[in-house]
Amino acid sequence: KEVNMKINVINVGFLNENCYVLMINEKVLVIDPGDDFDNIDKFLIGNKVCGVLITHRHFDHIGALDMIIDKYNTKYYDKSNLEEKEYNIDGFCFEVIYTPGHKEDSLTFYFPLYNVMFTGDFIFKNAIGRCDLKGGNITDMRNSLIKMKKYDRDILVYPGHGDKTFLGVELDNNIDYI
Repeated sequence: KEVNMKINVINVGFLNENCYVLMINEKVLVIDPGDDFDNIDKFLIGNKVCGVLITHRHFDHIGALDMIIDKYNTKYYDKSNLEEKEYNIDGFCFEVIYTPGHKEDSLTFYFPLYNVMFTGDFIFKNAIGRCDLKGGNITDMRNSLIKMKKYDRDILVYPGHGDKTFLGVELDNNIDYI
């Protein structure tokens, strides 16, 4: 039986980070709770918070993490406790893909049932993440982009900042790095 997953985009913080609250029935999974706990919490109240996924540990992606963990007694998942494999957390089925480049702990979360991926600051619409910050590496970024070529081009990409896009469009636009 196919179940729909609703994707709520909450723009938070002074860097306009995209926090995502994924919802299946009354269960939610949070991706990158950057800041503004009160705004994020509006989407969580009355639902079962199954966990928090962290694409990478830059401050603008984890500002409200501790408050969500404390209020909802839930777990968080990041590179410290996730392997590069498939997971099922309370019906949320996704694949973890290691995508260093912007930061050494960068992860992409791919939800094949819905043909969507959440890339954090790895891939944006018309851009890739900066590699000149602490933990960044242009060679790692290039290798991560090459790794993405095996995925379908029509996957909808939800980035850490800005508008959504399609994987194929971004692989074409970032050809200088591949």
